[in-house]
Amino acid sequence: MGNERSRTLVMGVVNVTPDSFSDGGRFLRPEDALEQALLLARQGADIVDIGSESSRPGADVVAEEEELERVAQVVGLVAAEVDARISIDTYKPRVAEECLRLGAEIVNDITGLEHPDMIRVAKEANAGVVAMHMRGRPKTMQGTEDISYDDLIGDIGGFLSQRGKRAQDAGIREVIIDPGIGFGKTPAQNFELLQRLYEFTVLGYPVLVGPSRKSFLGTLPSGLPIEERLEGTLAAVAVAVMNGASIVRVHDVAEVRRVVEVVDAVLSA
Repeated sequence: MGNERSRTLVMGVVNVTPDSFSDGGRFLRPEDALEQALLLARQGADIVDIGSESSRPGADVVAEEEELERVAQVVGLVAAEVDARISIDTYKPRVAEECLRLGAEIVNDITGLEHPDMIRVAKEANAGVVAMHMRGRPKTMQGTEDISYDDLIGDIGGFLSQRGKRAQDAGIREVIIDPGIGFGKTPAQNFELLQRLYEFTVLGYPVLVGPSRKSFLGTLPSGLPIEERLEGTLAAVAVAVMNGASIVRVHDVAEVRRVVEVVDAVLSA
């Protein structure tokens, strides 16, 4: 095909948590988490994102030691067995540092690299980073104050530009930005982010989007529960890729891989 573009990457999710909104408790045992990571890789995941603290709305903070206890062994097992790249979903530098030592290559930070040590940890490990936008913390992020914006795209874009530049200036080799769908945003704002996603691509960083099974998809007239949001997720993924997403973070890797292959073909035609 002419006008070739880079293939959209698929990031598959492994939640080593008892309380994640979609699959909490299913992969708490390291052997179950490894089996899921192997499955996602077979289904076409380019990246396996492993996290051990839920970031669903209302979630409680997990102590650093507990987070490490949950996730470290899993990262080591997955790094030894799975060909896909590994990202560690954490905002705690010590957790990131240990997981990077065990084989992770990317730090996926929902706070947008807020902790002053996170960039240093990533730089020393020659790791990539994902800087995500979030207002407040998961426990409180859907409060009125956190979902009020003077300029939705401008406010988020300004934050991501600043955090991305900070990481790039520090020498991080791979900087990815994520507008944080579902993190301190109303359903209407989440739909607007998908519609206007291309406005973030001008910042010069690959854009990651994570709409998978999220609650804004359940606010439509169909009002489907989490376990029935596959079609909504696929539609959101297709729109995101059409509008400039380079990476999509999802639970349903096999189905999403089929969708992005079609969208990539359209965009490359």
